Formats: sequence, structure tokens, C-alpha cells
Amino acid sequence: MSISPSSVAEVAEGLRGAGYLPGGTTALVSYLATKLDKPVLVEGPAGVGKTELAKALARYLGRTLVRLQCYEGLDEAKALYEWNYRKQLLRIQTEADAAGWQDVQDDIFGEEFLLRRPLMTAIASETPVVLLIDAAGAALRLPDLDPRARPDRGALPARRPPHLQQHA
Repeated sequence: MSISPSSVAEVAEGLRGAGYLPGGTTALVSYLATKLDKPVLVEGPAGVGKTELAKALARYLGRTLVRLQCYEGLDEAKALYEWNYRKQLLRIQTEADAAGWQDVQDDIFGEEFLLRRPLMTAIASETPVVLLIDAAGAALRLPDLDPRARPDRGALPARRPPHLQQHA
């Protein structure tokens, strides 16, 4: 069950309970981001606790942590989804004779044939999530998440805006 904190002190206590020792600024920013449904950019050298903050915030808020690990060559299409080509091919082979090509074509580009990647998982979640984009500055220029769109099929309605946490 997702909770909604009512004060900075409550966030600080909740993060401590989740195993993270926040400073005053960290608790304040986490509180504001949660209340305003706005992203947080956490920067710093390796090992200072950026990822642990996202994990603790997810534990405290009772939200799923969705992690997008950036790497060289990652583009927004791969961060959103990929097609399940094997499943599409099987559908084509099993229905090639029974149905016309138009019926099969319309069918194989439905959500049933998508392999959700982290961004789509976060965007399409029925419940609020914490989205951690790890090493955001390194490899990925984030798409504008509002409105959300699949380049090949049009708009993807967001069920809930993800609580976004990026760090470089």
C-alpha cells in the first residue's frame, strides 16, 4: 500500500526506518517531490548513496522500484519496450491460413506482443512507482514523458505519473 507523507519529519523518519540516514535537505527534497509528483535529480560520485536513496524511498512509500540502467547505445525505444518477435512469428504461422493478413497484422501489434521495458513499466503501472534512472547523463536523452507516446502506435495513456529519480 502506497503512503503519502504529511511532513518532512515524517519522510525523514520513514527513510531512517527503511535503512537510509537522510540529511535535512534530502528529506525536504524527497517530501516535496512526493507531494508535487515531481522528479528528483540526485548527483554525486559513486558510492554516496544515490541508488540507496531511491530504494529506501520506494520501501518507505510502499512503491515498486523500477530501475532503468543506462548504457552506451540505449535509445528511448529500447527503454520503453520491444516487440516479442518470437510470439509474433508464432501467431503469424498459426493464423496464416485461417485468417487474412489484415486481421493477423492488426492482432500482432497489440499490447499482448510488447515486452515492457522500465519506462513503459513505470508509465503503465496501475499503482505509483519509484522510477530510478541510473547514470542518466551517461547514455540516454530522456523522452518527454508527458504526453507518453509509442513512436509506432501513438499515444500511451499514463495510468499514474512515476516518481522519478535520476542520477548521474
